[in-house]
Amino acid sequence: MTRPLTDGAPAPAIDERHPPIKARRISFDWSKTPLHWVPGDPVATHMINSFHLVLPEGEKWFIQCVKDARPHIRDPRLLEEIKGFIGQEMVHARSHQGVLDQILEANGIEVSRITGPAGQGNADRPARMAALKEKSPRSWRRRLRFELAAVASIEHYTAVLGQWIMDNERLDAAGVDPMMLDLLRWHGAEEVEHRSVVFDVYRAMGGRYPTRVLAWTVSLFFLYWALIGGTLYLLKQDPTVKGRVTLPRAYRSYRRSVRKGTVPGIFRLLLGEAPVYLKPSHHPSEICSTPRALEYLKTSPAAQAAGYDPY
Repeated sequence: MTRPLTDGAPAPAIDERHPPIKARRISFDWSKTPLHWVPGDPVATHMINSFHLVLPEGEKWFIQCVKDARPHIRDPRLLEEIKGFIGQEMVHARSHQGVLDQILEANGIEVSRITGPAGQGNADRPARMAALKEKSPRSWRRRLRFELAAVASIEHYTAVLGQWIMDNERLDAAGVDPMMLDLLRWHGAEEVEHRSVVFDVYRAMGGRYPTRVLAWTVSLFFLYWALIGGTLYLLKQDPTVKGRVTLPRAYRSYRRSVRKGTVPGIFRLLLGEAPVYLKPSHHPSEICSTPRALEYLKTSPAAQAAGYDPY
């Protein structure tokens, strides 16, 4: 059995059985987490910290996009998944903000130059979109589709990274701080769990393949900027990093970290996923493993402390 896609290509019927997506109201204690939570590796630490830098406001933007689309969705199952997606992303934003406040800023690293403009953009977005909708509903819908396509592209990569971090035992062997590792794996597991939601919202809003390709291209440049620019920005403020921070120096350290398995090969990952995501018949349910995500959520220390049962 197949079902038609708005993209214009058929795909296998989707079998993504899992319990209803829901927020897990869990919390993390950063009082014992050091600044370099990947021991002896500030570049690997700050490369992943660059995600903490953009995710609190990024997650809020994801939520705004999906909320704008929600009144136009008719599928009851998708509406239920949207509810769970929004709840999960709200907890993600709060959890990553805790890292910014209690680890980075507590160690003298200023983050507001990045988070401030992003936060202002989120604050201004509802008024901008409302004005656009009043002026031209067609332009509003086109803009919303593009934003949803961009979010769907980013959600593809967060799911792939989530799978990588759940499966990567070399992080444990490297002595990564257990609390941070649990945050990253818990977040990664939920990214895998809800990986289809925004993609399905985009298609339900009439999204087509050319816009998906264009939004992926823009998202790719953003991800490169976030990773490279964010890592250098944090390294230059790190009070323990000795000497002048340069891109070649940081790159050599990054390559060592890739060989050790403490960070993925980002450049290969971002471009290597292009044939997967850009396949016209692609659907997120074809990648990653929902059972693996639920398996981790059953053992996550933070989820256990909150009394969470995935079933």
